[in-house]
Amino acid sequence: MTWTVDEQLALTATQAVTAIQTGRLKATDYVATLLARAAALSTLNALTALNMEGALDAARRIDAMTPEARSALPLAGLPIVVKDNINTEGLVTSAGTPALENFVPRANAPTVQRLLDAGAIVLGKANMHELACGITSTNFAPHAGHVRNPYDPGLIPGGSSGGTAAAIAARIVPAGLGTDTSGSVRIPAALTGTAGLRPSVGDGGAERRYHDPDAVVPICHTRDTVGPMARDVADIALLDGIVTGAGPLPEVALSGLRIGLPAPLWDGLEYALEDVVRDALTRLEAAGVTLVPVEMDELLPLSSKVSSAVAIHEAHLDVPAWLVANDAPVKTLAELAARIASPDVRDIYDAVLADPLAHEYQDALTMWRPQLQQLYAQTFATQQLDALLFPTTRLAAVPIDDLAGSSAVSINGGVPIDEMDAYLRNVQPASNAGIPGLSLAAGLTAEGLPVGLALDGPLGSDRRLLAIGVAFEQLLGALPAPTL
Repeated sequence: MTWTVDEQLALTATQAVTAIQTGRLKATDYVATLLARAAALSTLNALTALNMEGALDAARRIDAMTPEARSALPLAGLPIVVKDNINTEGLVTSAGTPALENFVPRANAPTVQRLLDAGAIVLGKANMHELACGITSTNFAPHAGHVRNPYDPGLIPGGSSGGTAAAIAARIVPAGLGTDTSGSVRIPAALTGTAGLRPSVGDGGAERRYHDPDAVVPICHTRDTVGPMARDVADIALLDGIVTGAGPLPEVALSGLRIGLPAPLWDGLEYALEDVVRDALTRLEAAGVTLVPVEMDELLPLSSKVSSAVAIHEAHLDVPAWLVANDAPVKTLAELAARIASPDVRDIYDAVLADPLAHEYQDALTMWRPQLQQLYAQTFATQQLDALLFPTTRLAAVPIDDLAGSSAVSINGGVPIDEMDAYLRNVQPASNAGIPGLSLAAGLTAEGLPVGLALDGPLGSDRRLLAIGVAFEQLLGALPAPTL
């Protein structure tokens, strides 16, 4: 059959794979269409590099396979983008920072390799907030630039995985990989109307679902993880199953689900955003979901005692270790920091270099983090909850700050607060606890901006959490594509 460009761009990851597996769509045609789309939308700055020849060569190999061999590949011919801090063999991995602008890793990160082995094709590297240290993806490095939101190019797409989210929302690719330390997969998913999963990390041992040692430019090993991003939750489940070897999603019915609403994460929301998420709650409750208010008064205080102490101290140790392990062009933290281009990231790296919270690190890791984990576990158990539900962010996308990269924002005309704190508040606690978190599209504000709903689940409940997300998404519906 002959596919129009619009028909190809409308395909989800699952639909594209099925069409290629069955021979109804040639991988080369699909890749060529998406490469052209990427070129046409280059002003979004979603990508730092296009893998033009490599992607087309991989597509030709898929098309040359026997029908049986092609149908056996679970991701046959699926183009993806990979965040620019995740190692890709033969492609630059710069983490959006000048000191690594020409760094080419020797091997793919294990998560990337599993997707490639299943038939996926890397279309390019996705732009990001410099060194993943921010939530706007406003990047001042000359080779990167500011990532723009496809729903309004004057607004942030969220970060730090903003390039992956923008590419997916703009229909440059149907899926991709980001990374999430504090909220860097879920925040951009929410602000671009897409979906993103932060998989379980736990204490970093057998509980960690995605294992990419020394293959991602780090912030802190306790919280860092790669996470899949896509236009819908079913596509995230597809990628997650390949990465982890998990089987089909469990069956979930909306009727009978017990979903907790943590009070601290429903406070102080932007009015326009709150209208969207409250409407979603009404629809979920009408479909038989039991919504359970939960107090969790200690959630934010405990999380705040973990956040900076762990991130700053571990970055002080983990970043130089990665530079040496990967034979990077610079070998020390000071060399890397000296060439940082983004003002907000320079401020963060001043703290990383000084390591002022080192004395708080052990208490954060051995006292406050276990108490936070216990709070989550007890809440799920005593309230018999399937998941916690809340707005992914307190507000929708705001204008790009061309001067600093991140600034202050006012919610409903209130006193301005730090932009990073505003967007991180709801997603950071689960990151600190190591439990899985999912963001999916809830709807559009009256101004046409995407709003995300977040689901946190018990440690290790990732596949059930994804199944709940699929059920929610089927009820709430998909967002219209941005007008580009």
